[in-house]
Amino acid sequence: FSADRFALCFKASYGRGADNDCILMSGGTADRGDLSVLTKEIPTGSGVHKLLPTLKSAGKCVNVIPLKDSNMSQVSFPSVSSVYLTNTTIQDLRTCSTITCDVNGVAKAVPKCGPNERCQGDGSCAWNSVCSVTASTIIDFSGKRSSIPDRCGYSLLRSPSLPGLHVTGVFKERRRRDMSLVDRVILNLDGNEISLEQGGRVKLGGRELPLSSSPLHFHGVELSKDQADVTAKIAASNFTVTVLFDGSSAAIHLTGPNGATFQGLCENSTTLRQVRVSQYSTADCNAEYQDAPDSSINCNNTVKWCDVLQRAPFDICSSNINPQPFMSACSETLCKYPAKDGLECQFLEAYAKACQLHSGVRVEGWRTQTSYCTAFTACQKICSSHEFCGLDSHSQQPRCLCRAIFASKYKPIGRFGEPIVCEKKSASVVLANCLLEDEQIDYTTLHLNDQTCRGEMDNMTHMVTFGFDTEKSCGTLIMANDTQIVYKNAIMTKTATTGEIVRHEKLRVDFSCYLSQPEVKSLAMRSMIQHVSSGQWSYNLTMKAYTSSDLTTQLDEKQELDLNQQICVELKTEGLDGNAVSVVTDSCWATDQPSPTGNLRYDLIKNSCPNPDDETIKVMGNGQGTSNYFCFNTFQFSGRNSEVFLHCKVELCIKQGDNCVQVRPRNYQEWSRHFVVQAPSVTWTSLRIPSF
Repeated sequence: FSADRFALCFKASYGRGADNDCILMSGGTADRGDLSVLTKEIPTGSGVHKLLPTLKSAGKCVNVIPLKDSNMSQVSFPSVSSVYLTNTTIQDLRTCSTITCDVNGVAKAVPKCGPNERCQGDGSCAWNSVCSVTASTIIDFSGKRSSIPDRCGYSLLRSPSLPGLHVTGVFKERRRRDMSLVDRVILNLDGNEISLEQGGRVKLGGRELPLSSSPLHFHGVELSKDQADVTAKIAASNFTVTVLFDGSSAAIHLTGPNGATFQGLCENSTTLRQVRVSQYSTADCNAEYQDAPDSSINCNNTVKWCDVLQRAPFDICSSNINPQPFMSACSETLCKYPAKDGLECQFLEAYAKACQLHSGVRVEGWRTQTSYCTAFTACQKICSSHEFCGLDSHSQQPRCLCRAIFASKYKPIGRFGEPIVCEKKSASVVLANCLLEDEQIDYTTLHLNDQTCRGEMDNMTHMVTFGFDTEKSCGTLIMANDTQIVYKNAIMTKTATTGEIVRHEKLRVDFSCYLSQPEVKSLAMRSMIQHVSSGQWSYNLTMKAYTSSDLTTQLDEKQELDLNQQICVELKTEGLDGNAVSVVTDSCWATDQPSPTGNLRYDLIKNSCPNPDDETIKVMGNGQGTSNYFCFNTFQFSGRNSEVFLHCKVELCIKQGDNCVQVRPRNYQEWSRHFVVQAPSVTWTSLRIPSF
């Protein structure tokens, strides 16, 4: 007290012009005083802010200074520019508080607004809450924390006060199978779906929208984006919902009239099962995985890192946003999940963002003070569904990395993609570019045996396809063994010239398709089709009988034949590469029984040539293409019934000039094989020749 002046200073004694953080006021007749500090927000625009324009942020407390003398009658509240009579209770509309000043000048302020509300300055309270979603953690409007355990879609916010609006978060794994991170945020408004996705993309009904910092309106939603966030703002029923998403974390800021009810994890984060959204959840999204602990993580250092949220410069927010849930989420996540892709900074970013949205308080300089986190820029790489955008472990540059579940199907067995696909006349292998890049392999350096045959990248899936067909063999090697004809090729790294430096791993992936020789099947009088499965390749083989040598009149099952009448039998394939493979009829014989090993046997064809003792037998086109036929005159076994059963053995032959065409020997005993494939007996049984 000095000359009717009262000064209360927080740094040093009062002195004119000194920066000692003083409250200076007229002392009047007072000879004693006191100080009480009440925790209470003083919003921007209050009387204090009007008197002191240099104040830019909200206040965190109210200073109550009762001055007393022998005739005390008033108490001054300089912090809120108000004076209250002792022994009174009033409603302060500006702070939405009930203030009681007792007979001794001790004041007590009871706030009217709840923890999720803000005083409007007119005595009314309104919703002012922030829900934060970072990695797999949700911190709801009241500060309660929960963790998403799987890769499903969950309802974040909906309300009868906001009919037609539903905000959903979809979670997916990244570097670990047993931990998911928020992958996209979906806004459904009156049947219109707006999806905030990775890489700063926004889709409306599946169509990507061109956004910039200038807001655009779509179906009542204001959309914009900058280097850090995509922002969606919905104003309806006196409520404003603002959703920010940067690819790793989301913030939902809700303001509006008091008394509304809400559902979803942002209102109550303890009801996971009840708020799962089946529309955005795959059938196996809740399958459980268990990965080994990451030995590179030091949990003690992680806890120290996360504790920065309770120190400067973040402590400016502590009276508005409780840092404890953010600190716990940060340490629990980073003690299990590697601190990569900027995730260690995302929790700090999420807290600073929640503080600014809720109270307008901006945490200045936190990135430089943490000496690690640089200004965040959302990854602009557009990745496929089995990828996410992260930092490459070698170059530290952003690229599309394989998600953990996808990679776990291939890495343990040393594969880079799907098994070979063998179709009728082509073969292809599909590799995942993210798996190749994990091994520092540039897909553009890969080729087949023919170096001009390179992989083609699908710009949507980022899968790389290599293949060959009958038109372009790409150096495919064709080989044969006793049971198969094999088409073999390889994906390999471009051969470096002597002395040339390389910065990528060498790679060789051998792949092949094969054709199996026909299997034993039964054939009645009617024509038969045999479907031959050949590993990944297949073809059809048919056997038909005709009564005309031009193969135009097919033999009917009920048709009667005369003895010594000519009939022709055609063996024909579909689905083979006629440029590389020929069909060879190795042998045909007749028996008096359906079994090919009947007691009585008459050879028509042996070693691909007709029986030299029967001049009625003619073999046409054998080994020259994918079909051939032979003709003979009908007969019967003496002393037996008139039924005769025909059996044939068919093989496949790799064409090399005329190697598949048999040369007729001079006599029956000199018959020998002249083509490559020697398969086990493959027989068409029971071609019954009708009664004569």
